[in-house]
Amino acid sequence: MSTALLARVKDEYGSVRDTLPASVVGTERRRSALETLCAQGLPATREENWRYTNLRVLERARFAPTLTPSAAIPELPAPLAGFSRYVFVDGVLSSSPSIAAEAGISVRSLRAGAAAVTLESPPIPALPEARLALLNEAFATDAAAIRVQSLAATQRVELVFIASTAAQMGASYPRVQVALEPGTRLALVERHLSTGDAANLVNCAVQVDLAVGSRLTHYRLQQTGSRTAWFDTLEATLAKDARYELLAVSTGGLTARSTVHVRLAGSGAEVALSTAALGDRLQSQDTFALTEHLAPQTRTEQTFRGIASGRARVAFNGKVVVREAARGTDSRQSLRGLLAGPEAEIDVRPQLEIYTDEVRCAHGATAGMLDESMLFYLLSRGLSPEVAQRLLKWAFLEDVVSRIELPDLRRRIEVEIAGQMSEADSLKELLG
Repeated sequence: MSTALLARVKDEYGSVRDTLPASVVGTERRRSALETLCAQGLPATREENWRYTNLRVLERARFAPTLTPSAAIPELPAPLAGFSRYVFVDGVLSSSPSIAAEAGISVRSLRAGAAAVTLESPPIPALPEARLALLNEAFATDAAAIRVQSLAATQRVELVFIASTAAQMGASYPRVQVALEPGTRLALVERHLSTGDAANLVNCAVQVDLAVGSRLTHYRLQQTGSRTAWFDTLEATLAKDARYELLAVSTGGLTARSTVHVRLAGSGAEVALSTAALGDRLQSQDTFALTEHLAPQTRTEQTFRGIASGRARVAFNGKVVVREAARGTDSRQSLRGLLAGPEAEIDVRPQLEIYTDEVRCAHGATAGMLDESMLFYLLSRGLSPEVAQRLLKWAFLEDVVSRIELPDLRRRIEVEIAGQMSEADSLKELLG
């Protein structure tokens, strides 16, 4: 399968090569990405870190991007107060910001010919598990490039990516580059949606570079349609005393795979990765997260909560590597999965590699059914079995959702999660 697919990727690239904007990714870099992908091969489920991903959807998709993205923007969630919003359709900027960005921050579409944001971190495809990002390198049609320079206050940006083209007609390649200069702060909301009932192929790539003492709070919401195949690669590099708070909620798609690679390159750098995933029916939700401690006194916290219902599969593979120079590392993992159906599957896997002494590292992972003692307690208070189970599921995911610091956004995510559960109407009543 891989050989035939790679041949098709090369043919489709050749058919659109001359139309792809060099201002987004240079021609030579596109060619190099394609050559690297052909040398490494596409991911396969026989590989340990891809075994939980549904890759068969790639057989029926077209990899070349659509050359004429839809100009129509569907009805969107209400803008967040104080955030400048940028809307991309099939990976291409489609609207001006709803609120003008303040001085001290630059948000640009690279398709328009703006100079690319210069990042010190390695290219996104450096990680072997990030091979699908090479497709984004080869085919990307636009990119949102954000640079924050002002020390005055936390800047606020919302990016909305909409997939509208059927997978048989073309893929969507959202691309984001974020660079924070020393001491700056940014709150970024990144939302992925799709239109209609068509099957879409989305391949997203995000690159983050945090300079000394900067702070990024990054909310990522994957809410695509029930037939969408959504693949994502995020790579971040943190300098001295930088802090990265990444909170991801994945409820949409037929199959969704996110690869996260964070490098703590400066002493005192911190990352907090919190992920919530909800799978139902035949959905597949898979995350591979690697954190590398490269400098002393760095800190990692990984938190995962996932629920699998119906015949869904939900997986989280969290890996922490402490290199020789990373003395004083503090790393904690809490990975928990909940089975809510007899044919569902939950896979949580913590991994820890330590190459130095003087560290504090702890991890815990559990997967199981609803807590019978808590269920009995609620039943003894007069709740019906159905309502009691809904409340326990809700409390399980709230371990992550409650960490959202924006009340309006947190409320919307809670309603979105309620809408994904089979008991949607009752849950929304519980939400008031």
